[in-house]
Amino acid sequence: MAKIDELNALIEPVVTGMGFLLWGIEYVRSGKFSTLRIYIDHENGINVDNCADVSRQISAVMDVEDPISTNYTLEVSSPGMDRPLFTAEQYEQSKGEWVEIKLRFAFEGRKNFKGVINGVEDGDVVVQVDGEEFLLPIESIDKGRIIPNFK
Repeated sequence: MAKIDELNALIEPVVTGMGFLLWGIEYVRSGKFSTLRIYIDHENGINVDNCADVSRQISAVMDVEDPISTNYTLEVSSPGMDRPLFTAEQYEQSKGEWVEIKLRFAFEGRKNFKGVINGVEDGDVVVQVDGEEFLLPIESIDKGRIIPNFK
């Protein structure tokens, strides 16, 4: 989490300065290579040109600050319909949506939950799964993602 916090401190001012919302950051290391994935959003939506512009600006900052010492790929995109969720506020805004949540450690014997978000209470995401309500600590969530409803 310390690396994400460091990256967030570098990247958020760039993204917000360009008029976009920094939705979230994923930093995935795999062997010698890493991926830095940045999700941006805007009330009018995001297009390819927006992503390219933000990517150029972030690349310049990353080249100067050099927070990642290994080779990495920079990706900038919209969170999309199956948007990942990073913060308690995002989970609260997504109340009533179907979600898939993967925990870092097992909770009540399981790591994967698929259900409807009922809200956030005291730092826990409240998820209704098969008629049972679970309170999942936000700091224990490895990945959370909206399941799009095309009906």
